[in-house]
Amino acid sequence: MEIQSLKIANSFVVTPQLHRDDRGVFLEWYRADELQDAVGHALNLRQANSSVSRKGVVRGIHFAQLYPGQAKYVTCPFGAVLDFVVDLRVGSPTFGEWESVILDDVDRRAAYLAEGLGHAFVSLTENAVVNYLVSDVFRPEREHGITPLDAAIGLTFPGDIGELSLSEKDTAAPTLEELMKSGLLPTWDDTQAFYATLRAESGN
Repeated sequence: MEIQSLKIANSFVVTPQLHRDDRGVFLEWYRADELQDAVGHALNLRQANSSVSRKGVVRGIHFAQLYPGQAKYVTCPFGAVLDFVVDLRVGSPTFGEWESVILDDVDRRAAYLAEGLGHAFVSLTENAVVNYLVSDVFRPEREHGITPLDAAIGLTFPGDIGELSLSEKDTAAPTLEELMKSGLLPTWDDTQAFYATLRAESGN
């Protein structure tokens, strides 16, 4: 597989090698050793989640409060989504910026987001399935969100998917500016120190 850094530090896109024949396709969609080489530390898998979304559904922007936060390894085994990585680390060179990657059942790529980064996606097809491998169990008291419609962040959604559909929770979520005032956002320095701890624990 090929693992490439995105412009937002500590996020990656993973492109697997597809082995096709008359029976179908075989691929390795997750390799702990290769991901560790790219990220610098092991991904401590603690939970696996799945969602199924109709076309136009937006989920996010979500993140888990440090510590420990929640790193995510995201794939789309059925359908297609436009996946967003949002830098929410106060003091980061790319704070408030985002990058998008298409995850689908054709190229079968994955996205990795380190702790402290925000995640969102919009479904481009009916019944798009998104799987998440995550580094910590769900802790509702430490889960937070920012409205994906925040103009200051400016996520760009495709114009051909019809009306966007958001949950009441995501629609009512605060803006980035409002969340900054709350003190809940991670800082660049804190996340970098935490990543260093994870590297040390992995022997890197």
